[in-house]
Amino acid sequence: MKIPHPKSILLVFSLLAASTFFTGVLYSQNEGEEIIVEETADEGVEVADTGRSLVDMIKVGGWAMYPLGALSIAGLGLIVYNFLAVRPGKLLNVDTVEEVAEKAKAFQIDEARQICADNPSPLTNICDAGLERITEDFVDPDSMEKAMEEASVEELSGPFVYINYLSVVASLSPMVGLLGTVSGMVKAFNAIAAQGVGQPQALANNISEALITTATGMIVGIPAMFFFFYFKNKYGKITSSVSRIIGDFHHEFVAALRKSQG
Repeated sequence: MKIPHPKSILLVFSLLAASTFFTGVLYSQNEGEEIIVEETADEGVEVADTGRSLVDMIKVGGWAMYPLGALSIAGLGLIVYNFLAVRPGKLLNVDTVEEVAEKAKAFQIDEARQICADNPSPLTNICDAGLERITEDFVDPDSMEKAMEEASVEELSGPFVYINYLSVVASLSPMVGLLGTVSGMVKAFNAIAAQGVGQPQALANNISEALITTATGMIVGIPAMFFFFYFKNKYGKITSSVSRIIGDFHHEFVAALRKSQG
């Protein structure tokens, strides 16, 4: 089956939106955020917390932020793609199948196959596979049904691959985030071993790295998992409709064949 692809311009915009959305949700800071000033009791030193910019937060997050950024872009790109591809009208093409069925019942096989060729979709490709088994000298309904069953497996497995990729993103993102957390905590304990616990600022970046990567992994993984199940259930309903439509197509053809012979 030839997988339908979104327009290139729309795909570019979706990737740009992905990087903006998934990173912006976690790291965007209010421009008017007030500066918090604290004075220590011992030394009277003022410490100002002005917040960090997006670039600073990515740097603090460490190496794990780069694969997480790539996963966030891939996740939103797959969501946009599946919204475009997993649609009943695009996959079923019922009106064309009805036209093919009318030609097949009139035993205009070449015309019916031409309609399938001019209107490619999983459903018309399945019908074409069944009609391919029909010749002027040999008409075997069982062979036709077998061919459509074989084609159904091939045609319907293609679009589901891109739905499964969302599951991969949903599974990998928290794991990468957890790996970044472990890396940050290892650095924190190494700093404690080298400098002791008297300098908490030496530990701050390492602990921030641990917390940021965990949160980022969850933010990328949760939407990906939600949309994986959403598209999986939606595609399941579409495949059920395919089985019913193909069954009706075969039944109408066999009924027309028996009527012509009797």
